[in-house]
Amino acid sequence: MPDLVPATGTVHWIGAGLSTGSGLAALCEHTDGVRLWHRTVERAAEALDRLGLTGRAEPLAYTLDALTERLAPGDVVVSMLPASEHAALLAACVARRAHFACSSYVSDAVLEQVPAATGAGIVVLAEAGLDPGIDHLFAHSLVARARQAIGDDTAASYRLTSYCGGIPAVPDDFRYRFSWAPLGVLNALRSPARYIENGTESVVDRPWEATREHLVDGETFEVYPNRDSVPFIEQYELPRAWKPLTFVRGTLRLDGWLRAWDTVFEQLRTGDDAGIAALAQELAAAHPTTDTDRDRVVLAVSLEVQVPGSGTGGAGDQVEGVGNGTVWSGSYLLDLEGDEEESAMARCVSRPLALGVRHILDGSLSPGLSRAAETAPRSEEWLRELGDQGLEFTLRVEG
Repeated sequence: MPDLVPATGTVHWIGAGLSTGSGLAALCEHTDGVRLWHRTVERAAEALDRLGLTGRAEPLAYTLDALTERLAPGDVVVSMLPASEHAALLAACVARRAHFACSSYVSDAVLEQVPAATGAGIVVLAEAGLDPGIDHLFAHSLVARARQAIGDDTAASYRLTSYCGGIPAVPDDFRYRFSWAPLGVLNALRSPARYIENGTESVVDRPWEATREHLVDGETFEVYPNRDSVPFIEQYELPRAWKPLTFVRGTLRLDGWLRAWDTVFEQLRTGDDAGIAALAQELAAAHPTTDTDRDRVVLAVSLEVQVPGSGTGGAGDQVEGVGNGTVWSGSYLLDLEGDEEESAMARCVSRPLALGVRHILDGSLSPGLSRAAETAPRSEEWLRELGDQGLEFTLRVEG
């Protein structure tokens, strides 16, 4: 493993959109080398003022060339830009031996550069926001607890679901509140989803067509699968002796969302890229986010594991603490509302991302790719630290 490039303490935070919040303030408390890059110096300064950070970070006008000129080995680049721009940013980081962090999924274009980044001694931190991010932490924690109770070599079956959504705190007729660019929301709905249901892999080209009701803490929501869930079976370290009956990572919406979006779905079925882009603009104009709106974030991750027994048609082995036919179950629930100081989405995305950046700064992440916390012990550490920072969530375990 190449030597890690020591962090300088300088953090280049790029973008100050809807997901930038108190995580940036936390970094300003941790280091005095924060620079906020935005479309113009004026817009960057306005964002710092909105966040109460005037004078605590340097406002700068972003272009890739301007950023590259300011990068030094050991600096950290935090991208809040669209995922399509991450590859170019990472290339600049590799060339300058600067670390890179974002909250987005790892794209193929980013993955291709990981060997070069590892060789350069830099950290590439991704999937370190809300979803993906905190959902990974919850899943790692639940799987580790279940493995300890049941054992890796015991034949068992399981159901793991992970649903997350940003929704209006006060339900409206549209049943939604845009917490990121409308075009990104629409394009996500146009992407096929792969998941496991009834023990079999399923693929749906239009994810919303797989929408179903889902009960969370007594409240009914609508959920649908998102992206490709299957690779996360290995990432979450589920034992090979356990058979997945259900494994799905997806999106959560208010009850009634499917019907409220009927006309949107009709256009998604028939529209081309230009038409979808125009639709996104129409939706942004028709459903603007205002300063008086309050959002709500709900992230519900649950795992249920059953050891076969006489009641389930199998022989099964007796497991200490878990009898034959007994179900072990655990769940995490994060349910937060935004306030006048910060949206729930900004809090839930920026705080874990900032925590990951702090771990880059303290040298505890190795060169190469990290997806939030990739092991159960590190996940427990991150969850403890997020809890200490005031991010509230609950854990329930039975069995």
